[in-house]
Amino acid sequence: METIRLSLNSFYKFAGSFFYVPNWLKTALAAIIWYVVYKNLNVLSKWLTYDLLGFTLGSHLGSAIEFFIFEVPKVLMLLIIVVYGVGVVRTFFTPERTRNLLSGKRESLGNILAAMLGIVTPFCSCSAVPLFIGFIKSGVPIGVTFSFLIAAPMINEVAIVLLFSLFGIKVTAIYVFTGLLIAILTGWIIGHLHMEKYIEDWVNEVEAPLESDSSLLINWQDRLQAGRDAVKEIVKKVWFYIVLGIAVGAGIHGYVPTGMMAGILGKNSWWSVPLAVLIGVPMYSNAAGIVPIAQALLEKGASLGSVLAFMMSVIGLSLPEIIILRNVLKMPLILTFVGVLTIGIILVGYLFNLIF
Repeated sequence: METIRLSLNSFYKFAGSFFYVPNWLKTALAAIIWYVVYKNLNVLSKWLTYDLLGFTLGSHLGSAIEFFIFEVPKVLMLLIIVVYGVGVVRTFFTPERTRNLLSGKRESLGNILAAMLGIVTPFCSCSAVPLFIGFIKSGVPIGVTFSFLIAAPMINEVAIVLLFSLFGIKVTAIYVFTGLLIAILTGWIIGHLHMEKYIEDWVNEVEAPLESDSSLLINWQDRLQAGRDAVKEIVKKVWFYIVLGIAVGAGIHGYVPTGMMAGILGKNSWWSVPLAVLIGVPMYSNAAGIVPIAQALLEKGASLGSVLAFMMSVIGLSLPEIIILRNVLKMPLILTFVGVLTIGIILVGYLFNLIF
């Protein structure tokens, strides 16, 4: 048996050397295949829905199925490319380096820098407590810390990819700009209210984290591997939410009457924006699950401002994050954070309902 195993290994090595394909050629072939498939997704989805599966063109179910078959591969294909790129960029922004960049800055500049760093750093609401402690103990002002904690989950590569693939560049740019603005202003307001005394006492007793900029210890081969690892980790984590969100969106796309959604979340209803926020706060989801639903709502007559308010409340003002932050913040600061952020989201909703 051992002789057979060694013989097979020798054969595999020989075959591998004979059919060796350089990495650059593999990458080029993969890029060509990706482009061809992506450009023909619309044709493929129609063929699968109406020719292969036999659904009736124009029917509610056919419309929902076509929406689902088209959007799932489209979003996942875009996500893989962007997550890979962001995974490489993130190797330059370890927690230590992020804290160093934000500590010692003037508060207004710090709020802007913190919100922008939140876009490219790998942090979410589940890491809010250790990040909060690390930032505060490293001398980052409380307002700057909040700007980062708001921007990090609200504006990330998953949200940007989904928004771009489902809404286009215009809505994506609006969401990113308004998300940054809300994060900056909310942090600035909290910083100027001087609410440091409402941080839980035990936070001040925690020892400051050691500073060791690990991003300096890796080379470009490691950075590229980090991009591949990010694809495996993030896509594995969010694919289910993407499929579920698109499935819900497909149901709305195929079955919910346009007039009904326009009446509830249309721009002519003064209550549409506050209602969208109230609906969004208790929902437990992320960008992967909520953006496809938002797209379907927009297609069915919901106004852009109401949809933006809904998305921001789900991602940036969710109950899970508030509960997590309660471990390090006293109630006056929690209520101030929720109140200021809610007002900002509602104002953005009304503003874009007026403009668009």
